[in-house]
Amino acid sequence: MASTSTDHPPVAVVGAGLIGVAWAICFARAGHPVHLNDRNDEILAAALEVVAAALDDMAEFDLLAGRSPKEVLAHIRPRVDLADALAGVVHVQECAPETIPDKSAIFERMGELTGPETVLASSTSAFVPSLFTRGVRHRERCLVAHPINPPYLVPLVQLVPAPWTDPAVVARTERLMVAAGQSPIVLKREADGFVVNRLQGALIHEALRIVDEGVAGPGEIDLAIAKGLGLRWSFMGPFETMELNAPAGIRDYVERYGGLYRRIIGVEDAEPLWTGRALDVIEADRTARLDRDRIGERQRWRDRRLMDLVASLRAAEKRTRWSPA
Repeated sequence: MASTSTDHPPVAVVGAGLIGVAWAICFARAGHPVHLNDRNDEILAAALEVVAAALDDMAEFDLLAGRSPKEVLAHIRPRVDLADALAGVVHVQECAPETIPDKSAIFERMGELTGPETVLASSTSAFVPSLFTRGVRHRERCLVAHPINPPYLVPLVQLVPAPWTDPAVVARTERLMVAAGQSPIVLKREADGFVVNRLQGALIHEALRIVDEGVAGPGEIDLAIAKGLGLRWSFMGPFETMELNAPAGIRDYVERYGGLYRRIIGVEDAEPLWTGRALDVIEADRTARLDRDRIGERQRWRDRRLMDLVASLRAAEKRTRWSPA
């Protein structure tokens, strides 16, 4: 059954750089008409060439939702004039330069050019939305929708509301992202670094410290993630990993290994984090997701998922082997 324009309303992507191009692919693959905006035709023409090359590669791996590269590319319509790009769209994904003045200026202009029903989302990885949406007309429709690059391959999107963002706007954006094949997470409030950069930053900081202390080299650290933690983390997060590594669940894991981690981390607030309210919240969440008497069953699922992943990675290594020479 053919989709209708109501199923896939037009969206705009403002800024045709690396992230803007990636967002255009995401929305076009999902069937949305995409108005791709930048300051001149030359930039837009170069962006479409990048899109076309990426679509050809994605088609080779069957990642275009049953569409051909030509069909997806046809959904992307270059627009130099911003007002033209924003006309009739339900969602705007801003991908302007990462400065507060640039973000503020483009959001205020987009606010004047669109009605209150149009969601204005920023791809920023550096700023919480209250820093650049305060002066926007109908600012309650503004939020951050931060992707992980490239979003057409890595589906996570962090939705970050400003203090004045309408919860209905967040929910609407979440539905749009899910329908486009993304995996959104909704932050309860603004936080510098959002979720992913805080997690990634902690890991990078510790990796730098290991190198600085002469414990291991960069290659060993990369291997520790790629062939160790990263295998499990590709399909489950740290809390489920902890839960499945102890017979009685996550509190059992903390009781067994919490002292070790608190000693390694060596920060003053480690004790309450490992034994206080956070653990209660995490345990309640995990219990709601998995009955304790099914932990063994889930462990077997994890092992079979790892078997499938390892076999797939071995096959992928043969297909996509890279040589530095």
